[in-house]
Formats: sequence, structure tokens, C-alpha cells
Amino acid sequence: MEYVSTRGEAPAVSAAQAILRGLAPDGGLYVPNQWPTLHLDLKTIGQQSYQDLAVEIFAAFLPDFTKAEIQAVVQAAYGSQWDTDKIVPIKDAGNNLYYLELFHGPTLAFKDIALQALPHLVMTAAKKEGLNKEIAILTATSGDTGTAAMAGFADVPGTKIAVLYPQVGVSDIQRQQMVSEPGKNTYVYGIEGNFDDAQQAVKGLLGDSNFATFLKEEDIQISSANSINIGRLVPQIVYYFYGYGQLVESGQIKPGEEIDVLVPTGNFGNMLAAYYASQIGLPVADFTVASNENHVLTELFQTGVYNKNRDFKVTNAPAMDILVSSNLERLLYFAGGQDADLIKKDMADLQSQGSYHLAEKTRAGLMKFSAGWTDQDQVEETIRKTFVASGYLIDPHTAVAVHQYQDDGHPTLLAATASPYKFPQTVLAALGEEVIGGEGGLTALAAATKTTIPDQVKNLFQRPIRHQTFIQAADIQRQIESALKTD
Repeated sequence: MEYVSTRGEAPAVSAAQAILRGLAPDGGLYVPNQWPTLHLDLKTIGQQSYQDLAVEIFAAFLPDFTKAEIQAVVQAAYGSQWDTDKIVPIKDAGNNLYYLELFHGPTLAFKDIALQALPHLVMTAAKKEGLNKEIAILTATSGDTGTAAMAGFADVPGTKIAVLYPQVGVSDIQRQQMVSEPGKNTYVYGIEGNFDDAQQAVKGLLGDSNFATFLKEEDIQISSANSINIGRLVPQIVYYFYGYGQLVESGQIKPGEEIDVLVPTGNFGNMLAAYYASQIGLPVADFTVASNENHVLTELFQTGVYNKNRDFKVTNAPAMDILVSSNLERLLYFAGGQDADLIKKDMADLQSQGSYHLAEKTRAGLMKFSAGWTDQDQVEETIRKTFVASGYLIDPHTAVAVHQYQDDGHPTLLAATASPYKFPQTVLAALGEEVIGGEGGLTALAAATKTTIPDQVKNLFQRPIRHQTFIQAADIQRQIESALKTD
């Protein structure tokens, strides 16, 4: 198995090369040229540890990595930095709904699952490729990716990481996590604009010839921690199988029984991982894509038209405030029969016109996908109703998905993507409590709900501020080059 570009104009590469490069030279995203064969026994995977299951799935998608290398990556990624030995526990919500809790890592968001592994994948890949260069990680974030990426790469020898985040839209907790990150190899920049602007800046730099010349002169290998990197995607496949195994082990489903998957998503990586899981043996009946008021994805699945020509809305589910969904390209590639020419046309139309229309064969390949969207008032109402009914506290992104849930008879794994303590102001407002910023918001939420502030953020606001640079888009390349030159 090798990795090829969705746009068909870049040579096939190994998994290690795909991880190091992040984005293919033709602007496409790396995808496997064939699905690996796994011999997972659905009867017994619930008896495996998260780490053992991760080793099997990593090995299938990273065939040029040795078992010993993969075991070392997994051991480093899923250890004592998690607040539960299960890594991803399940919560039974009743009515065939099960929360897949993805927020027990060091930054309280699902991004930790991939980004605790990615630094070790990158460094292992570099060693395999004989690279002695410094590795620079460049990433855009709507809040969670930046914090999780820096938590993973902080002070990793031979690396630097630069994060771009929009000044408006991130929560107090997300911002504090980023600007107080103590890693000496980390650089954080607030930029004017929204996440799409930050993401486009990263993609633009990765494809810029002048920047490439700079990197060559400085002997730097550039990559990305965004979900455009296949090294971000592979670790996310694991938790869907692990969740399924837990349902089998607890007697909620029989081995081989189909489930539904419900994911709140903006950039589509989390849902794409569920689709990849289904292609290698996870029995899935339906994929439900849950959007917020930036519902470009919902419209695509309902109408076949992707149109980013609309007002960008800053919402109370900020990690989903996205109009250009990068990972969707990977799904459309497979849904359309791996037709790279079709992907090139659609992506060119998106660039020139801001929209594209799916071909009939692509729409036919998306028959298992449904979608809906949730507005901000419904987010708050869902948080309140869920807590009143069960005492279970959810964050606004999870609420987007909960509001879309309909019991169709299949057990449903719902990706609970973040701790409510990452968004205390929104949750306080939803519960009818006084909205308090900063550290006071954490204390107020704990008092109002009789829950405990997670250790991961308990002392967050006592950390000194290290990153206070705000830049305009035109200054991004200069700032990044300056950071990468810094000894």
C-alpha cells in the first residue's frame, strides 16, 4: 500500500513520506491507494486495550513502519497523560445513544488522540527517511488543534511548531491554552480573520515556491499538524473500533451488528475517520454529519452543491466555524470512484467560483450519509435539557450532534468531542447561570453543576502569557520565517 494524491498529479509515496510532507505537491491530500486488510475479530476487540487495538490499526495503514516502531509511538501517545486507562470511554445516554468520550487527553479535546501520536510518527518517519533536518510544524486552528498540537510537539527535540488562530471565535480556555503554552519550540500568532483565512494561509505557504526556497536554504522539513496530514487521520480510526468493541463487550450489540455514527464536524476529519473505519470492517449503517450555523456541509449532503459563498458566522461552537472543509476532498475522492480528474475540477471550481456541484456518481457513493444543522439557541437548549434530564454535561459541539440525534433502531456512537470545561461561558449561559470569563468561569461551572474542574485546566490561568503576537495575513510568511530562523 502506498499513498497517492487526491488530485492525481503527484507521485505515490510511502506512509512515512506522506506524514512528513503533509500536503501533496499538487495541492491534493494523501490517501491510501488501496484499503488495507485487517483481521480484527469483532467478537473480541472489546477485550483488547486501546493501545493494543491502536497498534493493529496503525500497522495496517503504516506498512513501512516496523511493529516495534509502532508500539513505541502508541506507548508514548496513550499513557499517563490521559485521565482514564480506557483513553476513550463510552457513556450510555439511553434510547440507543452512546457518547464516545474523546476528551480525556491533556487539552480536553478529541484532537489529543491524534496529536499525542503525531509528533512520534513524524520523528519516526524522519528517522526512516534519513532526514537530519529540523522539522517545522505549521498549523491553523479554530481552537482545539492548536492547543493539542502544541501539547504534543512542545519541546520535542529537532522540531518547531507555529500555530495560527483567529482572534475572534476561540473560547477563553482555548486562547489561554495557546498563549500560555510553555514549550520553548512553540510560536503562536493571532491573525485577523477566521479559521478559513488561517487554513488558507497555511496551505498557501506549504505550496509557495519562495517559501520552499527558504526552507531548502535553512535545511528545514515542513509539515502540518492539521488533519490534511494522514498522520492525523489514522489515529482517529482507532476509537470507532474501540467504541464498537465496548458495545459488544457490554452486550449492547452483537458482533457484526450495524451501528450509526453521529459526528459534529466542520473540517470533516473526525467523520472521515469513521468512513475509513467502515472501509476496513466497521459495520456502519448510517453516517450523520452535524453542522452548526456554518452549514455548508449539511447543504452538500442534502443538495449535492458545495457553496462557500455566504457569510461566515462566529458561533458558540467555534471549532466548527468553517466554510472550507479540507478533509471532504478525501471522502469525495473515494465516493466518486477514485477519480482524480473529478476532484481537480471540483477543487478548481471551489477556488475560482467558491462552489462546485457533485457528479451523480459521487452523490451515489454518499448514500449512507445524512446531515442536519443546529443553531446557537438550539445548542444552548440541548445543553440545558441534557443536563436537567440526566445530569450529564456536554460541550456546545457535542450539543450540535445531540440535537440532530434520531433513534432509527441502530445503536449510535456519537462523537463527544470536547469537555464542557473548554467552553464554560457557553455552558453557563445554557444553564441560565451568570456568565463569568477566565478562571472564574471554571469555578462557576463547577459550583453550578456540582462537577469537578478537570486537572488539565485547574491551574491554566496561573500560567504566564508567552505568546502575544497578532499579525495580518500579509505578514504571515515573514513571521513564520523569522520564527523558524530563531535558535
